[in-house]
This record gives sequence, C-alpha cells and structure tokens, in this order.
Amino acid sequence: MDTIGSLVLVAIGAALINNYVLHYFVGICPFLGVSRRVDTAFGMGCAVTFVISIAAALSWMFTYFILQPGAPLAVAAAKLFMTVENPRSVDLSVLSYIVYIFVIASSVQFVEMYLRRFFPSLYKALGVFLPLITTNCAILFACLYIMKNVVGVGPAEQWGLVKSLVLAFFAGIGFTIAIVIMAGIREELDHADVPEPLKGPGITLIVAGILALAFLGFTGMDRKLETVFKGEQTQTTIQADNVSVELMKDKK
Repeated sequence: MDTIGSLVLVAIGAALINNYVLHYFVGICPFLGVSRRVDTAFGMGCAVTFVISIAAALSWMFTYFILQPGAPLAVAAAKLFMTVENPRSVDLSVLSYIVYIFVIASSVQFVEMYLRRFFPSLYKALGVFLPLITTNCAILFACLYIMKNVVGVGPAEQWGLVKSLVLAFFAGIGFTIAIVIMAGIREELDHADVPEPLKGPGITLIVAGILALAFLGFTGMDRKLETVFKGEQTQTTIQADNVSVELMKDKK
C-alpha cells in the first residue's frame, strides 16, 4: 500500500473507527463536562486538537532522537561520559511518561495564554476545564500509541513524523466530532421530557453509550479501504508490467 493510502487509513481510523472517546473511552472528563453547549464544546475540541497535535509532534521527536534504544542524541550524550560498545544499550524509554506529561503540560500552557490574550470569552467559558486538558488521557494515549509504533519495531514499520501528526490531528478531529454531537443532543434534551430519575448524569451516560454503539457502524471500513488501496496498487503494477512487456516486444 502506498504512503497516501496508509495515511488515509490512519486518519479515518483515528477520527471515526477507533474514536478515542467512543471506542477507547479516554478523554471522558471533558467529553461529559464541557458538552452542555455546542459553541463551548467546539472550542474545547479545537483546543484539544491543537494540543494533541503539538504534543504528538514533540513526543515523536523526543522518542525518535532521545528516548528509544540507540537514539542518536542519547548515544552521543552517553559517549561523552562512557564508552558505548552497543548503541542499542542506551535506552531512555523508561522516562517516556515523564517526558510526555511535561510536553502536554507545556502545550496546554501555551494554548491557555493564547486564548486568554485573543479569545477571552472562550477562555472564560472553558473555565477550569482548559487547564484540565493537561490531564486529558486522550492526549497521553496518543503519545503512547505513537511510541508503540516507534520503539521496538523494525525500520520498515516505524512511524515517521508525518504519520504521527496525522494520527494526532485526526484523533483531535474525532474528539471534536464526538463532543459537538454530544453537546447538540444535550441542548435538545433541555427541552425534552426526561424522566426524573434519569435527569443529569443518568441520561448523559445513556446518550454517550448510544453514540458509542452508533460509531460501531464504522467498524470494518478500514479493512475495506485497505482492500481498495491494495487493489489499485496491484492494478497499477499489472499495467506497468504490461507496458514493460510491450516495450520489450517493440525492441525485438
């Protein structure tokens, strides 16, 4: 499968098929806490998308150049203090959780300063949930998922920066889709006759479960697209072989 096809599969998988909120059930706190109004939910989704993209890019760089076994910067630093016979023996991946948390916290701080300066109304609407993006497990989950595809895999299967950014960005898009849909439904529920025992968290959790079941309808889409991409690639290869055969015949 070509590079574009694999990126499309990663994007669709992160946004729809394996939606972080409705499939892995990470990022539930802001999903339930900031989904009362559509405009606030959309602002939170954009903030999370920005933070997760920046955090994923920085996490990939730290993982590839410093944290993974035999990382070039880690090996170069180790050679200043000791003799390194096997570069793979220099392994700082044990520090990944600490590094990722610092990266996420720094990204959230940048977003908070930006919103406070240019979008004060959105900054006030998000309130305490904006700094709580730091503890949004969806962002840490994306960083760890990228790490899984960088550390301990062969060079051919190892993810690059572009693929990691595609995963993170569309994971944020999927989070935005889920929280905006949830906010729209909750706005309509304010005008609905909800039974008294289900008002508040009860009906919210029921709606979240129904949304998760609805997103199950995207299951299998990635396998179908993979088959399509492989079929197109095979067809292109056959056509190229036919052209080569025709050229060989013309030469004879």
